[in-house]
Amino acid sequence: MVFSSLLFLTLFLPLTMILYYLLPGRYKNILLLIVSLIFYAWGEPKHIILMLITTVYTWLLSLLLEKCLNSGRTGAARIILILCLVFSLGTLFFYKYSGFVMRALGQTAFSTPDLPIGISFYTFQSLSYVIDVYRGDVKAQRSWVNFAMYISLFPQLIAGPIVRYADVENQLAERTHSCKNIYRGIRRFTFGLAKKVLLANQIGLLWDSISGMGNLSTLGAWLGAVAFSLQIYFDFSAYSDMAIGLGRMFGFEFTENFRYPYQSKSITEFWRRWHMTLGTWFREYVYIPLGGNRKGKGRQALNLLIVWSLTGLWHGADWRFLLWGIYYFLFLTLEKFFLLQRMEKWPSVVRHLYTVIVVVFGWVIFACEDLTAAGDFFKAMIGLGVPLTDNAALFQLENFAFLLPILLVGATELPRRIVWHLRHHVHPAKFEKLTYASCVVTTWVCIAFLVADTYNPFLYFRF
Repeated sequence: MVFSSLLFLTLFLPLTMILYYLLPGRYKNILLLIVSLIFYAWGEPKHIILMLITTVYTWLLSLLLEKCLNSGRTGAARIILILCLVFSLGTLFFYKYSGFVMRALGQTAFSTPDLPIGISFYTFQSLSYVIDVYRGDVKAQRSWVNFAMYISLFPQLIAGPIVRYADVENQLAERTHSCKNIYRGIRRFTFGLAKKVLLANQIGLLWDSISGMGNLSTLGAWLGAVAFSLQIYFDFSAYSDMAIGLGRMFGFEFTENFRYPYQSKSITEFWRRWHMTLGTWFREYVYIPLGGNRKGKGRQALNLLIVWSLTGLWHGADWRFLLWGIYYFLFLTLEKFFLLQRMEKWPSVVRHLYTVIVVVFGWVIFACEDLTAAGDFFKAMIGLGVPLTDNAALFQLENFAFLLPILLVGATELPRRIVWHLRHHVHPAKFEKLTYASCVVTTWVCIAFLVADTYNPFLYFRF
């Protein structure tokens, strides 16, 4: 089940909201746990046992770990921490990477296990929790219901944002419920739904059409690369918007995950704005423990290589994802050691253009089925052995001539600034009525699109 499905919008969410606000406070977490398990089991019934085992295992060992720390048995606590890490990472490795490793070793007959939905996200949450308990940053959660709800909470279970336990520790026990929060949540959810259904899905049709062509012109290749770059941003950021909105409906405040990344003027800045919770996780639990930038430039470069290799592989068990991670390692290292200070003297438009081009080429590696296909796509983009344009590319450009400018503007802060201007220049009562009407109309338009169209992919669904 995904947020942009008719089942979720017309049945699951309304019923959950009604039951949640009818039940007394002490039963609200139990309800959220039950509906979250139903949400997950709807698409992956056979893998819900794995998630429950992970939850129970981590919960029990974290309690034992804290007990050992409180009694001064740091050696025993360290062993328990290692056991937790081995179990969680071992499970993730088996389901996500065992097939990749066996194929790399030439064992093509190895049967790859089905990848549980959201395993990368809930594994990282359980890992950050037990590490934070070991560090003494948080107290071990005494209630299994509260902990299980934290791991399985349906707004962020499938695709994040990656919510650290420290950020919601107090909210698990006590949250603020108000009409204002519900309204804010609905508004944010509707905004995300519109980005997904009306923008991401529509530009995704362009990428699917171009990626299915055998021979591409340079114009066609660039149209496809730009289309995917826009699709993955609006698709993933939309899901994060919906997750944050749903969290607010139930009293949670989740961390922001995107901050207009395509406005960046360096690759370093881009990755401070894109999937921010993932970047924070790798910085806090991999980069800094490895030594960060404290042990010289050589060690820093090695740490960055490890982090970005892992970041690439986190996105998928394939050579192209590893290459994608190393690709960004090269640019980030180049910027940190040589370019950033020099880039400050470049015109703003040049820095922005450099960033966009690097990112678009990076998304080609990410999107293509294999490295051979990516290589052919690159050749077309730079005009090697292909025509500059063709009728198919001109036809697609004409078809999407209206949508592309909307997406390009929508990826910037301009719409937010327009809304801010209206908020401060329109009477508050009129603005609220306008916002409410916009939410209602937008929701109905999205539902109409979903009813009429079967194309509703979600790019981060299997991570």
